[in-house]
Amino acid sequence: MAQENTAWRLVRRGALVGTVAVTETDFPWLRGRFVAEPAFAEVKPWFDEVLALVESDDFERVDAAYDRIPRELMLVSPSGPVADFLLFIDGDEAWFRWSDEPIGG
Repeated sequence: MAQENTAWRLVRRGALVGTVAVTETDFPWLRGRFVAEPAFAEVKPWFDEVLALVESDDFERVDAAYDRIPRELMLVSPSGPVADFLLFIDGDEAWFRWSDEPIGG
């Protein structure tokens, strides 16, 4: 499925927000270099907030803060959009996991 040296796109309302060039796979996580597009500026605070909450061990608030990311953004694999994902972005680094089916319910 997911392989190194592939590009994944982050999209919002049809506009490219950024691209993750996968450089490492450690199932179930993929890691890579994130290249932000101008549209990323609008959603960057969301990722910053989630990282800050994770780093502060405030896990009760992480889910609520993260929920808007998959609701507003689409992660597109080289094969097409994925159903669900967990994505973290810190500067030009990104790491994520994904699923072909919605997680939870």
